[in-house]
Amino acid sequence: MVTYDFEKESLEIGLIGLGDMGLLYAKRIVAAGWKKVNICDQPNQYEHFKELLKDSKMNVCRDGHAVSRRSDFIIYSVEAENIDRVVAEYGPSTKLGAIVAGQTSVKEPEIRAFEKHLPDDVHIVSCHSLHGPTVDSKGQPLASILRMVMIQHRASQEKFEIALRVLSCMDSEIVKLSYEEHDRITADTQAVTHVAFLSMGTAWKTQRQFPWETPQYVGGIENVKVHMALRIYSNKWHVYAGLAIMNPSAKTQIQQYAQSVSDLFKLMIQEKEKEFRTRVKKAGEFVFGECSDSREPILLSDTLLDKYSLSIVPKEKRKPNSHLSLLSMVDCWYTLGINPYEHMVCQTPLFRLWTGITEYLFRNAEMLEEAIHSALYSKDIRADDMEFYSASKGWAECVNIGNLHAYQKRFEDTAKFFESRYSEEETNLLVCCYVNEVNYV
Repeated sequence: MVTYDFEKESLEIGLIGLGDMGLLYAKRIVAAGWKKVNICDQPNQYEHFKELLKDSKMNVCRDGHAVSRRSDFIIYSVEAENIDRVVAEYGPSTKLGAIVAGQTSVKEPEIRAFEKHLPDDVHIVSCHSLHGPTVDSKGQPLASILRMVMIQHRASQEKFEIALRVLSCMDSEIVKLSYEEHDRITADTQAVTHVAFLSMGTAWKTQRQFPWETPQYVGGIENVKVHMALRIYSNKWHVYAGLAIMNPSAKTQIQQYAQSVSDLFKLMIQEKEKEFRTRVKKAGEFVFGECSDSREPILLSDTLLDKYSLSIVPKEKRKPNSHLSLLSMVDCWYTLGINPYEHMVCQTPLFRLWTGITEYLFRNAEMLEEAIHSALYSKDIRADDMEFYSASKGWAECVNIGNLHAYQKRFEDTAKFFESRYSEEETNLLVCCYVNEVNYV
């Protein structure tokens, strides 16, 4: 019987693609004691990475052929839109009987590429860490909610267990799904969550407005909204584009979210209170009604929500907010019949916070009433809501058309507006602080 220590000495592990997540995996695997780690990026990056990682104990290879021919467990860490091209090039060189995995955020094109281009004797496993490369689980309470999806698609149990042992270094709770289940759940959770915050950022940029300088974005829920939007825009655009555009299920969810924003905004500007109130309350009852009395709230208190505020406006000068983004999310969940609590098994830190502040609003009758009244009658925030409506429509159209270049331009234009005002390190730190202080369901 092969011992774990011997396996760490003898098993050759390969990583193709040295972006943020590829490097994270490689460094964590080496730190866990695996001795033979072969890595590569694009051939024109060979000299760069060879110099950069010369003291890393990793074997930097010229290309994916060199990695594939010698490695027993190979992980493709490339963007979803490039996975077919990369596997087509390097897949035929895969070592006999090797395990091949991918860590794209959309599994249908990845699995299709593996089945099309890999030899029949190769074992196919897939994985997806449900957090970004800047999240460090070491010694953090956050580790208790970090998940990694593992998919045993075409692999023996023995080979699947090898993959599990190697990836245990990521310190994440393992969730076993099929690739179809993965794509459906990530569409329900990540894709819609991302588009909500992308729309917020675009709306603020369009108005040339930094939300922490504005009275309606002071305190409580607003702090989390701002931090999460900034965190998304501090990352790379392709992290979100592939998940939204290449996942067929995501398009349905994103289109419905934009439609919910549109429907509610039309009722608001017409001041149709009875219809608006009925729709909001019905959706809230569907999502939160059964659990409101028995479930502990995800977030603790308004004190926690205020703890990491960016705002320079005193709290006593806060103006009411319609929370159109949150009301529309619950309306979207209701319309599609989605219960967000069923997806906590695949939660990301952002989804947990998003669900938490939405729950917080709907469990607080006074706050919800203030939001409904403000949505219908407060002219101070009408311009903000109009820009949010326009932004959500724009993002939904971009995803529906499937134009990656348009997505990139929209994303980077907004990111550029915020980049001089707040650092990526501070944004990630503050989001982690919020997540580390919530109750766990």
